[in-house]
Amino acid sequence: MNYIQATRAHADDIYQLVQDTVTQIYPKYYSKEIVDFFCQLHNQKNILKDIERGTVGMLMVDDRIIGTGSYDRNHITRVYVSPAFQRQGYGSYIMQVLEDQIAPEYDTIYLDASLPAKHMYEKRGYVTQKQESMEVEQGAVLNYDVMQKVLL
Repeated sequence: MNYIQATRAHADDIYQLVQDTVTQIYPKYYSKEIVDFFCQLHNQKNILKDIERGTVGMLMVDDRIIGTGSYDRNHITRVYVSPAFQRQGYGSYIMQVLEDQIAPEYDTIYLDASLPAKHMYEKRGYVTQKQESMEVEQGAVLNYDVMQKVLL
């Protein structure tokens, strides 16, 4: 297992991993409109922009990308693990790497929690600061928690 910084050459693979994860896992929690919103949010352009900023990493197992994480300053913006590798601690590992990368400059980390990952965030010490909602396609409403962790 190795966590490495993503390059432009990895953009398509990261995009595919995120899209596969969203389309396989999120329908268990969200309506089609909200699943579509997440797919559009994590599009190739946005992933490439984050890669160029130098804040996207990939978790490799046996030369295969099984997970990804990214952040913007002290805001964790994307953590995904391939469905076949979920519930094995890989998401928590990615979170630890991101926290370690953020910690030298910030004492607090924020994230917007999706329903599938909220429990993992709580186990890692994140606490809901507020609940937000936004209207997406066709009047569907996405509700999510803004969570925070104070680093010691």
